[in-house]
Order: sequence, then C-alpha cells, then structure tokens
Amino acid sequence: MKTMKQLSSYEIIWGMVRQIPKGKVATYGQVASESGFPGQARLVGYALHALPHHADVPWQRVINSQGRISFPPGSGASRRQRRLLTSEGVIFDGDKIRLERFGWMMSPRRK
Repeated sequence: MKTMKQLSSYEIIWGMVRQIPKGKVATYGQVASESGFPGQARLVGYALHALPHHADVPWQRVINSQGRISFPPGSGASRRQRRLLTSEGVIFDGDKIRLERFGWMMSPRRK
C-alpha cells in the first residue's frame, strides 16, 4: 500500500512527464529535478512503473542519462518504447538518442 506522500510525489512526476513535448525526451534525473526531487531519478522510474494502465502520461519520453531506453535491449517493452518514440519523430543512432538534438530543454522560468 502506498502512502499519501508517495501518491502525491507520483502525481507531481506524472504532471512533469505530461509536459515533455512530442518528439522530445527527458532523462529520469531531469524529470526528478524539475519535479522537486533532485537526485531521485529512481523515484521517477517507480512513478512511471506505477502508472495506471491507460494513463495519459507519455512515459516513453523518459530515458536514461546515456540517451538510451532503460528496458532490457530486445525486450517487448524496449521495442514498444522505441516504436512510440520513432512515431513521434525521435531518431535513434543505433540504440542511443542524441540528447543535444532530442532532449527537452526546460523553459527558463522553470530553471
């Protein structure tokens, strides 16, 4: 059973992920920092893992700090995330996304 604090932190994280525009990606650490949880990238992973099945949160836009999908390579989840990102215009270079091109830059007022 989740505590109220966990639920509210998850909702904050989900709200931040909803702001990532189509065709852009953000890292777990970036989402954590922008959500008010600096240094808690794993919390973002937990929040995304806990998403209700049909949630309107574009979870696929969150990747690791190396520009890679975090699911095991070749897994169904990895293939699905890659397919979703590709359909949004994100281009992979092998198994990596160039963050300098596709990384989401927060608006200056958020920094």
